[in-house]
Amino acid sequence: MAKKRILLKIGSNTLTKETNHISRGKIEDLGIQIAALNDEYEFIIVSSGAIAAAKQFVKLDNQDKDVFVKQALASIGQPHLMRIYNENFKDLGLNTSQCLLSYSDFEKEQTKKNIVNTINVLVKNNYIPIINENDTVATDEIRFGDNDKLAALTAVLLNVDILIIATNTNGIYTKESIHDENPETIKLVNDLKTLEKEIGESKSSHGTGGMQSKIEAAAISKAANIETWIVNGLNDNFILRALKGEIPFTKIL
Repeated sequence: MAKKRILLKIGSNTLTKETNHISRGKIEDLGIQIAALNDEYEFIIVSSGAIAAAKQFVKLDNQDKDVFVKQALASIGQPHLMRIYNENFKDLGLNTSQCLLSYSDFEKEQTKKNIVNTINVLVKNNYIPIINENDTVATDEIRFGDNDKLAALTAVLLNVDILIIATNTNGIYTKESIHDENPETIKLVNDLKTLEKEIGESKSSHGTGGMQSKIEAAAISKAANIETWIVNGLNDNFILRALKGEIPFTKIL
């Protein structure tokens, strides 16, 4: 029986567990879940966190918010991020590979075919592709979206079954419940226009994307009949528990 394909998007706040450094424990948690689901699911990961990884090791002279400083930090941090993934996943018998993509790659038919063919070969040979924006040459991920759009475009390109966007909330909350300081998860969504009325404009502390970027990503995947799940990645075993329906999260059909 063919395995179902999940594209898992992990943001910086999840990877750092809302601290100032990449959490090896969280990356190990991801690996344990992927290993446990190996018989039924194949995984592709879109991972932020290169800039957060760099901040653990270096301080650049120019500390303003200039996009070139962030690009330099991404260049420094990406090898560190991949090393942490590789070390933790290897201990669990999982192989990793790095793929750096830019939005311009999705505008060329031949390039898109190359991406699909390469990633399919990796997955077929039991390698988990770990995808990030090629930040050194592209500024979109740093300025906007925190890889949410990249994850959705990749999910469509690779014809996945589920796009899981890990964040630091139990999915999307109703606006009224946030106002009352008693957050209530919107569990099932068919109409994105209704959902857009419920969200605010807040951004995450490490990343650059708030809920708006996640809804825009869901719109891309929804147009290709791919489910999007917005799940609290700070929880241990969040993928396993979401699949079993044990935790509240937002499912967009």
